[in-house]
Amino acid sequence: MNNKLSPLIKERLKKHRHNINILLNKIIAYDHIAIFRHIRPDYDAMGSQLGLYYWIKENFPSKDVKFLGENHVSLSPRCFPNTDVVADSWFKDNKVLAIVVDTSTKGRVSDTRYTMGDYIVKIDHHPENKKYGDIQLVETTCCAAAEFVLSIILSFGNEYVLSKRSASFFYKGIVGDSNRFMYNSTSPMTFEIAKIILETGIKLSKVYAEMYQKDMNDLEITSYILNHLQFTKKGVGYYVLDKDEMEMLHLPPERGKDNIDLFDHVKGVEIWCSITEEAKDGYFRVSIRSKEIPINGVAAKYSGGGHAQASGAKIKNLDELPNLLKDLDDLIN
Repeated sequence: MNNKLSPLIKERLKKHRHNINILLNKIIAYDHIAIFRHIRPDYDAMGSQLGLYYWIKENFPSKDVKFLGENHVSLSPRCFPNTDVVADSWFKDNKVLAIVVDTSTKGRVSDTRYTMGDYIVKIDHHPENKKYGDIQLVETTCCAAAEFVLSIILSFGNEYVLSKRSASFFYKGIVGDSNRFMYNSTSPMTFEIAKIILETGIKLSKVYAEMYQKDMNDLEITSYILNHLQFTKKGVGYYVLDKDEMEMLHLPPERGKDNIDLFDHVKGVEIWCSITEEAKDGYFRVSIRSKEIPINGVAAKYSGGGHAQASGAKIKNLDELPNLLKDLDDLIN
C-alpha cells in the first residue's frame, strides 16, 4: 500500500483489496492490454482511460497497451489524444486484458471488442445494475471514475511512479465529473487525491486551458442559447436545440449540452437541463443538473439515470417535454 494514501482512502479501498490484487497481477501478467470507456465520452471517461493508459505505459514499458473508443467531437485531440486504431486481428492473435472504465452497463461500452478480451475488468463509480466482466471494481462514493482508478493504482505501492502526464489526465477526469469540485459528490478523499496529483508538478493553467478553450463560433452558440433560455414557474431552467437550430449553429448533437452550465449560479434555479435533438436516432437527449435536489429518479423514468446532481434521459419528441418539466418541477418545494 502506498504510504501517501490517507487513512480515509485506505479504508475506502479495504473492501476492494482482493480484486485490486487481482487487477495488479493481471496487469503484470498480460503483455497486451486494451482500455475501454463509454460511448459519447466525457472528461471522466477519457481522463480515467488516458490516465490509466499512460500509467501502465510508463511503469511497464514493454507492454503493448491500447486505448479504444470513438474520439470526442471537440476534445480530441485538443484535450485528449486521438484513440488508437486497432485491427480485430490484434485481439484474435494475442491474449488481451480488457479494462473498461467509467461505464455502468455493457451496452454503453464504446468499442464492443472488449468482449474479445481473455479477461475483463470493470472499474466504475456509477451504481451497478447488471454486472459484466470477470471482476468488478465499483465505488459509488467517488465523484469520478478517475478518482477511483487513481486511488487503486496508488494503492499498488511506492515502487510505481505517477508521471505529470498521467496525473494531468486523471485531474481532467475528476474536475470534469465534479464540475470543478462543486458537486456534492466531492469529498475529503477527492481533495486527498487532487493533492497527490498536484504534487507531481502539473501546471493547472495548462490543464484548464486545454479543457475550456473556446473559439469564436462557441461564443456565437452561447449567445444564441442565452437568448433562448426558458424557465418553468418553479424555476427549472432549460433550453431546446432541434435539428434545424443545430445545423444553423454548425453544432453536432454531441455538443448540445455544452452550455448547460450557464444555469449553474443563477439565483432561483435549482434544476436545469438541455434538450438536444438526435435526429438520426429519432429522439431528444436530455442532460439534467441540480444544485442540491436528487434528479436521477426522474431521469430513470425517462429512459436514463446517473448521479444525484447530474443525470441524463431521453424523450421521443417535444410532446413529452411538458411532462418531464412537470416531474422536475414537482421535485422543488
